[in-house]
Amino acid sequence: MGDVSHVRFDPLFPADEAETMLRLCERFGRYGTYAVESIADDFGEGIAQRHDAAVNFAETGGRFGRPESGHRLIARTNYFREEYAYDAPLVEGIEPFLHFTGFHAAACQVMGCTVVEPNIVYANILVPGQELAVHTDVPEFRGMSRRTDPQWLLVAMHHSGLFDRWRMPIATGVAWFGSPSGGEFVFYPEGASGEPVATPAAHNTAILLDTDSVFHGVDRVTERSGEMPDLRFGMQLVHEGGGAWRIDDGDETLARYSWDDLRFSISWKAYCYQDEAERALVADHSEDLARDRVIETLVTDLRARGRIEERPDDTLLGLAIIDEYIHFPPPAPESPS
Repeated sequence: MGDVSHVRFDPLFPADEAETMLRLCERFGRYGTYAVESIADDFGEGIAQRHDAAVNFAETGGRFGRPESGHRLIARTNYFREEYAYDAPLVEGIEPFLHFTGFHAAACQVMGCTVVEPNIVYANILVPGQELAVHTDVPEFRGMSRRTDPQWLLVAMHHSGLFDRWRMPIATGVAWFGSPSGGEFVFYPEGASGEPVATPAAHNTAILLDTDSVFHGVDRVTERSGEMPDLRFGMQLVHEGGGAWRIDDGDETLARYSWDDLRFSISWKAYCYQDEAERALVADHSEDLARDRVIETLVTDLRARGRIEERPDDTLLGLAIIDEYIHFPPPAPESPS
């Protein structure tokens, strides 16, 4: 890795360019709830894609340990997301963000690489009362990604440290536009046992870090008036014009907001290679991982740790893998006032 754990940007862009990001968000106009994609896979049947983060959030009540029903906790994390770029721009005007040289240079610092390949840009919007559970992002390995393999398995593989040779490091830049109350970005640069650092989601600022390795989350966006609606998959956040937004559930409008209510971020992700030779190795797939080899390696390690004797069925094995390798930061000792 590089010499620093993260790089901050304050300001990120000139003021007029920052405003264009808000206008781009409005022009896109309609945002669906974030539904984690699924894959047809029998391994670990019954285990949710991000079982690790969901169970931790339910058991702890979030970073500040707020006890709440599972139904309500799900609504709090059912935020709104859409993609602005995937391999190539999907929205006119996102090109300066996708190819921002500041992110490129910061990625080289943080990831210790010389080749940076921007890949994805997406927007996240949280309404008052929402938060994002502490987690690490889903990594990729040569031959294995979220398109082909369970997300919880990929996360556990990275945390195990057993597959670093095949990992494809990804840098993530997170930028904020608008002026919400609350919704701080919280991350753990010293690891899960270290102290958290809370960064305000201030307009036209950003941070770049390795979110596949560094635990992070979003504190709750302030509820100024009234309670958050029960948000479910399929609802949409729609821009009405003039900075006004609403949540639609089919033909019914559940809530209305202004820009000051919403936490809007744009995330940038890029593959990071040590050199062109490493990028070529990824492209030719000559040293890709195979699932069978990964499972065999994990089973052998679990036996050596005394966690299992004989290999259990796939679901029990999956749960053992999650429990053994993914260790979350503890909740803060006291809830905020």
